[in-house]
Amino acid sequence: MSITIKEVAEYAGVAPSTVSRVVHNNPKISLETQEKVREAMKVLGYHPNAAARSLARGRTHTLGLIIPNSAEDLFTKPFFIMAMRGLSIEAQKRGYNIMFSFSSSAEEEVSFLKQFIRQNIVDGVILMTSSRDDKCMAYLEEKRCPYTVIGRPESRFEHALWVDNDNFQAMYNLVSNLLQKGLRRIALLGGPQQFSVTQNRLRGYQEALRTHGITIDEDLICLAGTYREVEGYQGMKTVSQRTSFDSVIATDGFIALGALDYLKEHDAMVPIAGFNNTTRSQCSSPPLTTVDIQPELLGRRAAALLIDHLSGIEHAPRYAIVDTILIERESTLSL
Repeated sequence: MSITIKEVAEYAGVAPSTVSRVVHNNPKISLETQEKVREAMKVLGYHPNAAARSLARGRTHTLGLIIPNSAEDLFTKPFFIMAMRGLSIEAQKRGYNIMFSFSSSAEEEVSFLKQFIRQNIVDGVILMTSSRDDKCMAYLEEKRCPYTVIGRPESRFEHALWVDNDNFQAMYNLVSNLLQKGLRRIALLGGPQQFSVTQNRLRGYQEALRTHGITIDEDLICLAGTYREVEGYQGMKTVSQRTSFDSVIATDGFIALGALDYLKEHDAMVPIAGFNNTTRSQCSSPPLTTVDIQPELLGRRAAALLIDHLSGIEHAPRYAIVDTILIERESTLSL
């Protein structure tokens, strides 16, 4: 015979309504009472009926996750894998499930959102990227569906919750680090320019040069259409044909690896650094200096922001900034 809420309440020495509030993650219940009730549930083997709970409250305790078409090689892209791990861990800890949808185009991303909302199968949505004129955010704003985005959104998306690194400052610091080593002609290889992360890192690069009295040379800048290694290789080739340089920064780890391949192939090694701290950047020859953006923590914070707002927590923050960590390796230390 199934254990009831009343039996859990009697065991824990609280009212049945208190047990119900704990089951529904009501933030007004003290941590001490929550622990007492959850221990009673564990001892008695009580398992809430998720379906009945959702019907009663009009809630599904499910978050929709849109994996962007830009992650075409999803399982070779550590950022998306680690961010998904972080948000899944946080959601599970808070009693939420994740419904994943992988798109092949921007139009399909919006189509999945329409299904989520029309069928009422999620309480909120997490977007993995933020881009200029973002169609997903525009649709979610129109429908007033709660959502969080990884990446700082445009100011017009006033209902967005967001989590990001300070990509401007991270790039500014990285460029300054190379300038302090006496390097002056720093090539920049970037990802797709429609993404806010690319725009902010480009601004950080430009401002660092200006602050140090160095004229910005557009021939040293090459932005790619994807984050693939081939783009880094081609970008390095393009810059090499345009002008001279004494160092390279890539805004993505895979672009950095492609650039490194080109430099080694043409016996033109110079100090080179990237972002994202992939396993391959640690094992490359030479190991790459990198900026660790902590993608798992980005994912956890994204899920936490959304769940806090869905739970009605008063004065819950609308955004979070995750620190970056500069990791210097041989690619800038030994050359």
